[in-house]
Amino acid sequence: MKIDFIEIQNFRKIISCRVEIASQETIFVGANNSGKTSAMDSMILFLKKSRRKDIATTDFTLSNWSHINQIGVRWASAEDDNATDQTLGQWLPYLPSIDIWLDANDADLHHIIHLLPTLDWKPDQKLGVRLVFAPKDIEKLYKEFRNAYKSARDTEPSASSKDKRKLSLWPESMRDFLDRELQRTFDVKAFILDPSQCCDPENGVAKPQPLSADSEAMEREPFDGLFKFDVISAQRGFSDPKTEDESHSGFASLSTQLRQYFSKHLDPSESPDASDIEALQAIEAAQTVFDEKLKVSFAPAISELEGLNYPGFSDPQVSLTSKINPIDSLDHKTAVQFNVLPEDTDSIPLSLPEKYNGLGYQNLISMVFSLIRFRDEWMRVGKAAKRQSNDETIIEPLHIVLIEEPEAHLHAQVQQLFIKKAYQVLRTNDKLKNSQLHTQLIVSTHSSHIAHELDFTCLRYFRREPAREKGEIPSATVVNLSKTFGDVTETSKFATRYIKSTHCDLFFADAVILVEGSAERMLVPHFIRHKFAKLDQSYISLLEIGGSHAHRLRPLLETLGLLSLVITDLDSIGETGTSKIPPERDKKYRTGNTTLKEWIPKKEMLDDLLDCSDDDKQSESKQIRVAYQCPIKLKYKNSSTEEESAPYTFEDSLALSNIELFEGYENPGGLLKKIKKALAKDTLSEASKEMFNSLGAGSKAGMALELLYLTEPSKLEPPAYISEGLKWLEGKLAEKKQDFLATATAEVKNE
Repeated sequence: MKIDFIEIQNFRKIISCRVEIASQETIFVGANNSGKTSAMDSMILFLKKSRRKDIATTDFTLSNWSHINQIGVRWASAEDDNATDQTLGQWLPYLPSIDIWLDANDADLHHIIHLLPTLDWKPDQKLGVRLVFAPKDIEKLYKEFRNAYKSARDTEPSASSKDKRKLSLWPESMRDFLDRELQRTFDVKAFILDPSQCCDPENGVAKPQPLSADSEAMEREPFDGLFKFDVISAQRGFSDPKTEDESHSGFASLSTQLRQYFSKHLDPSESPDASDIEALQAIEAAQTVFDEKLKVSFAPAISELEGLNYPGFSDPQVSLTSKINPIDSLDHKTAVQFNVLPEDTDSIPLSLPEKYNGLGYQNLISMVFSLIRFRDEWMRVGKAAKRQSNDETIIEPLHIVLIEEPEAHLHAQVQQLFIKKAYQVLRTNDKLKNSQLHTQLIVSTHSSHIAHELDFTCLRYFRREPAREKGEIPSATVVNLSKTFGDVTETSKFATRYIKSTHCDLFFADAVILVEGSAERMLVPHFIRHKFAKLDQSYISLLEIGGSHAHRLRPLLETLGLLSLVITDLDSIGETGTSKIPPERDKKYRTGNTTLKEWIPKKEMLDDLLDCSDDDKQSESKQIRVAYQCPIKLKYKNSSTEEESAPYTFEDSLALSNIELFEGYENPGGLLKKIKKALAKDTLSEASKEMFNSLGAGSKAGMALELLYLTEPSKLEPPAYISEGLKWLEGKLAEKKQDFLATATAEVKNE
């Protein structure tokens, strides 16, 4: 048995999305504020019963409060209690919920019999359960809210009162009421879902089935005996040895974890067996020796006490008896020591307490030990099995482990090592070999190194969606990248190989810029830093990929819905053949650039490309834009009139945009020297042709390096086509960062 997918509704910014869970490892990736943490928290708060008390009004989708407050308005203004809707139906569209859909087989039948929707259920059908954070008793909630609201309004000063100061008493709205009373009036209810009504998402938005009006909540916890659910949270509370903050509320130290593990699995005094006899004999012998020492040492003091003859006592006899508890011997801050020198050396052993080790080492060891502890608790290792009742000895068929941001304090290689070994640690037990017991590991991360290490089919990309209608907020959808990287097409193979050979920060970026060559890769970041301050504040992934290959990433970029700027070259060729030629108008020249011909703007004729509008250079979704060389108008030398020149590539565009700077270089070398020589020509036409002829004879990367050596980058003006592309990207990012549409309305209050 395993979880096939979950569907989350109305939880923070997740309005409705499906997250497919891989059979072994699932990695949540995406840019900041894309919904990864919301998805993890929804699972933690609903599936871990001890955490349900932490669900708060801030976990409701913000835009839903206007609808919930309207329920309060109707309740407060109702004249007849019987005419007021007091059913769960009006609440359900706005309440946080999570649907868990399971794959099960005949072997799991005795575990899942209480989840069967009908007696006709077949193992090839999924099993679904919806957990909803809903009112415990709607009629009671109605009366309590109505009484509190009316009492507050009756107590507030009227408008005609002499005291003109505004006074608003609690509760002003249903939101205000639930801010204080949520946990008392709401709890998690479970409903069985109908597999026949399970449908696929549309455009990334899940379509969960509606609950019927006569749906009844389950009387028992649906997943008791089915899941063992464990979490390693993001806040693990590690600190430096001299920190003033001694609290470790977020995560237990290794010493604490070892004590807990010893108590549960190893304590010889709990349910002893033959292997514990030797340890118990040693403890009893030590206790006898210590008791005798206590008796001798305290004899003078005790004799004084016995001689007091205090009224009411008849010669009190005082004795001291020790109790040696193995757990107590581990209950101190230095119980865990890290040896600095190997024990087999002749030197005096050197060791330091746990707290004096690096934060990364603490984090790694604690996480791995937590995984060991989770596994051994699931498998009832050691004394844990003897303390179980008959019902508890049955091991749950599914172990779910969530890890939030394991990369904290870890350098790149250790991040990769951990994620490679984590699932293996969870399965290292003889009982788990060739068994029906299943483990699913779910990890959320901001680390490109972790994303890089596992197969891309494990990745679930959280994509930020803008608010689309009045009163809505931006939301999140989830892309299952197994459907992008899991097929065997040449395009998917290329995307996988290319990203594996570069970086996976594409999955965490606010936007991506694809550049043609190494010169652009070196200089575009300087253009952004010095000319586009707002863009410089965003997380931009810069990838170098040739113009003939950029279009191969099209399926991936469109699937991710990632803002993308493709900076490429015009690559003009003649009317026939494929020979490179300086671009000119009205010559029936074409482009040899596959990106321009087959992707954006899907035009081959050079004249058409030179006359493209800004809209023509964008994809249909307006999320991807192409930037290529455009005609430059300038007064060359001492000419009094403007002339037009169409550059062929980035280098001659840069030169024509910085003529005075290029002419002022003394003794440049390589390609830069050739371009300076070309700019000495008398006419713009001659200079352009000379530069074109020079491009194939020098190193473009070498020219970029020399420019950085000779010039303060802030003095370089980016070519117009790059400036236009970066301005477009900057504007698009500003739109995406809006939390609400300009037309969004405020929450409706009971007024």
